[in-house]
Amino acid sequence: MSIVVTGATGHLGRHVVEQLLEKVPAGEVTAVVRDEAKAAGLAARGVRIAVADYNAPESFDGLFSAGDRVLLISGNEFGKGRVRQHLVVIDAAKAAGVALLAYTSIPSSLTAALADDHRATEEALAASGVPYTLLRNGWYHENYTENLAPVLEHDAVVAAAGEGRISSASRADYAAAAVAVLTGEGHEGRAYELGGDQAWGFAEYAAELSRRTGREIVYNAVTGDVLNGILTGAGLPAPLAEVFVGVDASIARGELVVPTGDLSRLIGRPTTPLAEAVAAALKD
Repeated sequence: MSIVVTGATGHLGRHVVEQLLEKVPAGEVTAVVRDEAKAAGLAARGVRIAVADYNAPESFDGLFSAGDRVLLISGNEFGKGRVRQHLVVIDAAKAAGVALLAYTSIPSSLTAALADDHRATEEALAASGVPYTLLRNGWYHENYTENLAPVLEHDAVVAAAGEGRISSASRADYAAAAVAVLTGEGHEGRAYELGGDQAWGFAEYAAELSRRTGREIVYNAVTGDVLNGILTGAGLPAPLAEVFVGVDASIARGELVVPTGDLSRLIGRPTTPLAEAVAAALKD
């Protein structure tokens, strides 16, 4: 039996593996990666490395074993057949007879087009017969704090989200929830709606940035069309720009407020405040 993490060297996956290594022996962890070189450090610590690609179904042949617990981290190639990619993993998990497949999905309240692939994957997972848990991750602090350059260049936070609020948390928080499910019991058939303890709005985000930098940073609320023009003008492909504009529209409707408290209960502590993530990003 192994705990298997797909996308193990990605933004979320590396947090999951690091936290797993605090709880279980390295030999019980399998990191699934596309580039073995990126996992050299994990291999040196005793983690089993498996090279596989969602776009190559044969690469998952024999990768899983009966009794494994698997974390399927959703693919990030928007508009490139993500559901088909996820089905590759689900089918391989079913064939092997894994004990649990946990999937990183998205809050059920989100209606933006970004959610479509996740909904379809959830349906396929439910129909597969594989024991599963849905980790419906809300928004990450890092979606904003890792992209501060344009904000600091123009002293403005630009979004088409109106006065909408977001229950974001850190990647490390969501990783801790995944680890709790992968190492715990009684999570089969559960769907966890995960988000930060404190929702915030973009005006508050701009105010926190101002406080931390000593500069006057404002929130510039724009329309979806204006944001689309800004994003495509900066070189973002039109389909991806539409995804981001759609998410902001969902934020404006309150769809990324996740009031369940599931995340803090799963991880056994309060979630990371946005202010802490801002401070860390500015320090870096």
